Amino acid sequence: MGRSSEESPLRRIHSEASLLGGAAYAILLQVAHPSVAQGVHDHSDFSSRPLDRLRGTLYYVYGTSLGTDEERARVQAIVRAMHRRVNGPGYRALDHDLLLWVAATLFHTWTRLYELTVGKIGEDEFPVFLREAAVFATALGLPEEEWPATPAAFDAYWDEAVGRLEVGGTALGISRRLFWPANRLLWPITHVQRFLAGGLLPPKLREDFEIPWSAARQRRFDRVVRVTRAVYPRLPHVLRSLPSRLYLWSMRRNGGWTRPRGTRRSGAYH
Repeated sequence: MGRSSEESPLRRIHSEASLLGGAAYAILLQVAHPSVAQGVHDHSDFSSRPLDRLRGTLYYVYGTSLGTDEERARVQAIVRAMHRRVNGPGYRALDHDLLLWVAATLFHTWTRLYELTVGKIGEDEFPVFLREAAVFATALGLPEEEWPATPAAFDAYWDEAVGRLEVGGTALGISRRLFWPANRLLWPITHVQRFLAGGLLPPKLREDFEIPWSAARQRRFDRVVRVTRAVYPRLPHVLRSLPSRLYLWSMRRNGGWTRPRGTRRSGAYH
């Protein structure tokens, strides 16, 4: 995929700060795949260094979608090198099945959060967004023909893949460390993410991840979505795009990101 133009759906959608509200939701979807969960358990240090882990992921996401050709190539090469070391019994991070699933969770999350907080993606531009988002899988080794070519193909893949998810003990342990990190100062943020993930997850997965829910919580979630949808699109775009611009600035300040400072272990998956 060539560099996206300023008018491309990928660049426009990825500039929105509201997409960050789906961070925990995407992670839980990913680790509900047993092989992804095992890889994260064995190779990722996000529970002890969650901010470094988030920074590395957003360098990759924003560098790929909003960066220059050179920046995109650099961050993708770094992530490929990290993933080559993520291997173990029953999993390999560069397996096509895992690349497709992780990239699909990102595309699904971005689409859902954008439409909940900003507005419906147009019928004409949705296929373009789908095609552009393929880069998050193909850049890591997924053959282009294995990425769903149409929205209908993506929906069919998604429904089938979600039906095969299984939250085991490893995934549950990851979710507990995600929402109760060692640094208690982060608990207000992770508890908000837990609430948002609870509202976004299908009931079965929400129950399997032991996220408490009730009719009152559902009403509260629906109210948060309504208020956000009413207020957020009216904010100046310079404010809504601030996180993406700050992360790009940070990546460039760090010389194009050789590795998030202070990290030692590879950051498996996204």
